[in-house]
Amino acid sequence: MIRYLDFKDARCKDCYKCLRECPVKAIKVVDHHAKIIESRCILCGHCTKVCPQNAKSVHTERGEVEQLLKGGNVIASVAPSFVSSFNLQDFSVMKLALGRLGFADAEETSVGAREVTAQYKKLLEGGKYKNFITSCCPAVNTMIELYYPKALQYLAPVDSPMVAHAKMIRKKRPDAKVVFIGPCIAKKREAQESGVVDGVLTFEDLSAMFADSGIVLDEIARLPVHTEGGVNRAKYYPISRGIIKSFENYIDGYEFVAVDGAKKCKEVLENIESLSGMFIEMNSCDSACVNGPCSLALKAGALKANADIRKYVNKDLQEHASAEFTPSEIDFTCVRERRRTEDFIPTDRQLSEILAKTGKTKPEDMLNCGACGYDTCLEKAWAVANGYANIDMCVPFMRERAESMSYEIIQTSPNGIVLLDNDLNILEINNKAKELLGIRDYDIKGKGIFHYFNPTDFVLAAQDHKNIYNKKVFLEKTSSYIELTIIVLKDNKGTYAVMKDITQETKSEEQLDKVKLETLATTDEVIKKQMRVAQEIASLLGETTAETKVALLKLKKTLQGDDGGK
Repeated sequence: MIRYLDFKDARCKDCYKCLRECPVKAIKVVDHHAKIIESRCILCGHCTKVCPQNAKSVHTERGEVEQLLKGGNVIASVAPSFVSSFNLQDFSVMKLALGRLGFADAEETSVGAREVTAQYKKLLEGGKYKNFITSCCPAVNTMIELYYPKALQYLAPVDSPMVAHAKMIRKKRPDAKVVFIGPCIAKKREAQESGVVDGVLTFEDLSAMFADSGIVLDEIARLPVHTEGGVNRAKYYPISRGIIKSFENYIDGYEFVAVDGAKKCKEVLENIESLSGMFIEMNSCDSACVNGPCSLALKAGALKANADIRKYVNKDLQEHASAEFTPSEIDFTCVRERRRTEDFIPTDRQLSEILAKTGKTKPEDMLNCGACGYDTCLEKAWAVANGYANIDMCVPFMRERAESMSYEIIQTSPNGIVLLDNDLNILEINNKAKELLGIRDYDIKGKGIFHYFNPTDFVLAAQDHKNIYNKKVFLEKTSSYIELTIIVLKDNKGTYAVMKDITQETKSEEQLDKVKLETLATTDEVIKKQMRVAQEIASLLGETTAETKVALLKLKKTLQGDDGGK
């Protein structure tokens, strides 16, 4: 399968914004990175415009087109929105610039658009359509083919202006190659499937080619404009209601309306059976083609682009007299057929099991917050079943779990834990810390730590931005001993303390010290008594007491050594 669009992993930030904005949920998340699901994608390109990291990666055909140009006899079909993207009011400038790139000739795609309008008029006059949907936007066409098969009967069986124009060029020049140039990504797939368009360049591609070749449009001398066949109202096509404006007269029995934006198109298509007598001009892009995903960004955006197109066409209307238009005899019929996705359809039980993994077992558990990118929890469960989404994309569930785990870890810790803000107010404290500090109040969050503990160490740590480790502190209120560790949080967001209870160890050491001192006292008394007895015996026996004294003194020194020199 040809890949037309994707995202750059390095720039994707796991934000799900593209998924939230995708009208048909044709994006999956793999290893925390967004990926296009080709079988579901309508190539509207909206995801590329909303990505905050500009992570879009549109497949370029520039290399293939440059190879075609080397062979010669390549004709460019230029979308009428070139006026706004390149800030031009004269097609001759664009034609000359394309000639310098190696194109044998260039025409406006509006030549084909005029034929499309003629086909629409003919079909409408037949009166057999309950509703009539235009077929100029390939993204809308694919949306209908994939997701709204009931609307296929209303989709005009007519080629798009690009394909119609390519057929006209090939009839005049059978050996020519046709390259379409426009702001649309969906045209790439349509061109590939048409069999009559040999390549597609986006306006972004063309702008880069001009820059690399040193071509500056403002410096190109203008040539006289020559519009074959008189005024062409189809040049209105790239703006909202542009197709409607291309009609000389409206057809009785139909209400002519325009719907811009993929989401609004979806709303209409979902309720198409309830409508009657509607001619519906549909564009997947807001403000129509002048706001295409690969259009060149200009100041004032779509508003100015709309005005530029109107100015361009009005100038044509004023300078050229209307001439009778005779439609071509080329067959521009294009019957749309149902497309199918590769989606797996999970059972209700499977969906329930997936929902249960995020704690959603009852209807009231379904928040349908849309944070994961899907409109409902059920829709997200369907995506999980298809491998398009992960369980951990449920933001409320993950937050609740994280908070629950953090709370449990803090509360069950054998050490006292206290979290303070920069004003030494208590943000969080566990039960062990309350026990050590002798706090009996149920809720003390927001109160100053100085009510319960000497804050000097906290103040010093915060002022010096230096942590304190394992400081031995006696808590008089509870007669407890602790090893106090104070950590200063990054970006001066407060401090937290860990209080290790060392009361038992400290008391055991004190008891051992007491026993040692008592033993030393007893030993000293024994030595004294032994010395007296030895002296008495020595005086009676007349023997020296030196050896006895030395042995007893060694015993005393040994006991003192075990005491660590105390």
